[in-house]
Amino acid sequence: MNLVLSSFPGIDMLGRAFEEHGFCVVRGPDVLWGGDIREFHPPAGVFQGIVGGPPCQCFSRLAHMVRYNGYEPKFGNLIPEFERVCREAAPAWWLMEEVPGAPLPIVEGYAAWSCLLDNRQLGEAQRRVRRWTFGVPGSRYRVLQIETVALEAMEFEYAATGGSARPIAVGGTGKPNKFRDGKGAMPWNAKSATAFTELCRKQGLPADFDLPAMTVEAKCKAVGNGVPMAMGRAVARAVREAIGGES
Repeated sequence: MNLVLSSFPGIDMLGRAFEEHGFCVVRGPDVLWGGDIREFHPPAGVFQGIVGGPPCQCFSRLAHMVRYNGYEPKFGNLIPEFERVCREAAPAWWLMEEVPGAPLPIVEGYAAWSCLLDNRQLGEAQRRVRRWTFGVPGSRYRVLQIETVALEAMEFEYAATGGSARPIAVGGTGKPNKFRDGKGAMPWNAKSATAFTELCRKQGLPADFDLPAMTVEAKCKAVGNGVPMAMGRAVARAVREAIGGES
């Protein structure tokens, strides 16, 4: 059995996908649960793999809108923390998920292969592009053979986000003070139960999925920030094959 450390787990939709493919996942600290990755030091030689997606707000294409309104993204660049955890744990492989514009991770002693993957390449309606970087020890990288579909789905949906709202500039100020969904059809209320149900559907979670300890707004943020289940499963399957078959 492959023991995997999930860093920056959140509600760990990526970890769930790896569990479905036979991996045993241990979840590291996360700010969502009061943890701090900067204070975490994993033991060396215990974990066969490390997966994680450091916060992407500062690399997002929407970051300029946050700064336009006088704020800074809540989290800075925590990719160096992912690199540090990998160095300390010394796993047989590691996998990082990020937005396309984020810098590639560099871990001494590991060769890394990277690709962009759109959720629609897996036959899903939701468009959500993420960069995946897979590292193994040595000087030669290993390619993940991620299985995709020949034709994308005819249906199209914009990427789910923490609020799943797309800002529309209105009024004389030009500031994004109204929100509509990806199709521009209905006002979006991140506090409604319907919004949470729709986010779960987009992200591939079961209809009865719930986070009972959270407000609906917090639930929407947690699910919207996660890796779509279809994408997580496809990548987990590719990792399993790359490291030598069944876990």
